Amino acid sequence: MVVLFWVGAAAAQDLPRPLTDDEFISFDMKQAAVGHQLFYDPILSGNRNITCAHCHHPDFGTSDGLSLGIGEGGQGLGPDRTPGTGADRIRKRIPRNSPGLWNLGAKEIHTVFHDGRLSISNVYGNSFNSPAQEWLPEGLNSLLAAQALFPLTSQFEMAGNVAENEVTGAVHDRIDKGWPILAKRVRTDPRYGPAIVAAFDEIETTEDITITQIANALAAFMAIEWRSTDSPFDHYLAGETNALSPAQLDGMILFYGKARCSTCHTGPLMSDQKFHALGLPPFGPGRTRQWDPFVRDVGRMGESNRLEDAYRFRTPMLRNVALTAPYGHNGAFPDLESVIRHHLNPQASLDNWSPEMATLPEVPWLQKTDFLVWDDDYEMERQRKKNDIVPVQLTELEIQNLIAFLHSLTGISVGSLKFGVPKGFIP
Repeated sequence: MVVLFWVGAAAAQDLPRPLTDDEFISFDMKQAAVGHQLFYDPILSGNRNITCAHCHHPDFGTSDGLSLGIGEGGQGLGPDRTPGTGADRIRKRIPRNSPGLWNLGAKEIHTVFHDGRLSISNVYGNSFNSPAQEWLPEGLNSLLAAQALFPLTSQFEMAGNVAENEVTGAVHDRIDKGWPILAKRVRTDPRYGPAIVAAFDEIETTEDITITQIANALAAFMAIEWRSTDSPFDHYLAGETNALSPAQLDGMILFYGKARCSTCHTGPLMSDQKFHALGLPPFGPGRTRQWDPFVRDVGRMGESNRLEDAYRFRTPMLRNVALTAPYGHNGAFPDLESVIRHHLNPQASLDNWSPEMATLPEVPWLQKTDFLVWDDDYEMERQRKKNDIVPVQLTELEIQNLIAFLHSLTGISVGSLKFGVPKGFIP
């Protein structure tokens, strides 16, 4: 239902309907309790040295506070995470920024990942278009459950380097062959086997446990733990006209009007789930394709193989956006002000951007590749030319009011999680 009350001199007909619990898939609390423990347990990583929480931690808004993450082989948590030492040190930065996990259990979500490489589709006869194609396991209860599987198979995220463990070796053979190894680890662990049997009606013994139950448990946890529908903006949409401050109200009017933010950040989830080129400053290893002759990230084109999709990335949802810095598919901007200014004039922002704006822990053996793409004049020109944003001029006061509105998207109860960080979690 669209809000019909009046805002200033104009009707707020463009505002979304309130985000309520009815917008979300229903998940089981017993399954979520299992997923909670698994999320913070290194048992799901090839070398048993990293958890889901190392890249998606509530202390950093369910992200990691880094532009490009330090995955398998790193040590520590958040911006203080280090790249490891000796033979165990990282071999590559994670190519893209770790996205927040807020509201991923919403029914409307049909596409995830920055390049949209996982979506709801029956192209392979299993309800999903995914990197696993027809080898995706059966019985996944949601898009979120399918999403949970892929960090486990990623060499630099959780699987580990080839020849280091049996999981990554199996994945190197075919993407689905590592999942049964992880499932056996979990079902033979006395902490998890009986708990999963008790939580899932379709299995009777621990021998019946597969990666499907593990993925469904992780999805249940993430969907329940990080549902956020009680921000001041949500209260305003529900009819509480005093929920926003004057500055936030002015920012909201800008967001849905002059600033054109709602052109892409639309609907209850504040995302059109489509792909747009923003001219973000490139850096890092890039998510290269096997035929790419140099370091770069072509975004959606890597999934669609359509030239028109080059350098386009999925519009992020904005609930709790103030908690999830840095911003952009590669975390190029450290705060809301800098990323807003980029949206207002991408070309000027790109010209003025400097590497110091990126939050990149020092990794001496990777320094040569961190900004290598800037040495390729042809690639930089291609990226500069691809821009879907029409420049907008705002005053300094309007920019500050827009920032104030984005802060109004922070949930009131974000600090009161249903599960929280387990006492035994070791960063």
